[in-house]
Amino acid sequence: MFPGGGVSREYGVFLSPSGRQIETELERFNMKKQIEVNCGSRKLTKRVRAFLVGTALAFCLTTANHAAAQAGPATVFLGSAGTYAVLGASTVTSTGPTVVNGDLGVWPGTAYVAGTPAATVNGSVHAGDVIAQHAQASAAIAYKDAAGRSTAPIGVAGDLGGQTLAPGLYKSTSSLAITGTLTLHGTGVYIFQVGSALTVNTGSMVVLSGGATADNIFWQVGSSATLGTTADFKGTIMALASVTLATGARLDGRALALNAAVTLDSNNVTVPIGSNTVLVVLPPAPHRHQD
Repeated sequence: MFPGGGVSREYGVFLSPSGRQIETELERFNMKKQIEVNCGSRKLTKRVRAFLVGTALAFCLTTANHAAAQAGPATVFLGSAGTYAVLGASTVTSTGPTVVNGDLGVWPGTAYVAGTPAATVNGSVHAGDVIAQHAQASAAIAYKDAAGRSTAPIGVAGDLGGQTLAPGLYKSTSSLAITGTLTLHGTGVYIFQVGSALTVNTGSMVVLSGGATADNIFWQVGSSATLGTTADFKGTIMALASVTLATGARLDGRALALNAAVTLDSNNVTVPIGSNTVLVVLPPAPHRHQD
């Protein structure tokens, strides 16, 4: 017996302090397997860590590349106003077969005049309620955000018709008009600061190309905005006073009037799907079992 335990060369066994004999080959085998398991676990852990680090790095690079690809200023966050195709302050009125694809609201006024035939609203209608109030509050914040942008503004004036513009911040100290075609070309955010009125003349249009999307176009208007007959416009209009769409005008964007009315006449207004739009899909109502 070995008092502290040891190896007997004669019998090839390990003698524990308690005298218990453990076969050397079995012990070595178990120790070897335990070492292999531990090494394998450490290798697996290292591989998992390397994978997570690699994934995080790829995500960061992808995010950075996406941000770099998004030219122009940062987007204007619309908050709860983002789901509204039409949002008025005093009233919202419609004449003729208008179609609104998105929510429609009015606050602090309570009057929504759907017209004859009644406008079709493919969304919720909130007239003078707290939901419309919250939307107006969000629209006011967005308006101030857009109006307050000041990094590298590009001066514009007069009529934008016939021009092709890249993403950026565009500033006019007075009114702006569009006669003919304005082309917005390139992926990124476009913000137009209009000192007073915005007028899109009859049959005029905004054309998007090169990855430009309506959800990334914002028109901050210092007074009122008017879309002429059969005009085809793109972007979110945030007017300090009113927004008027003449007969047959189309708007791929939003008509948000902060202090006056939104007036519609046989129009089609559609909220663009993008970063400012939150779609909430409600589950179906639970089936009620009858006893």
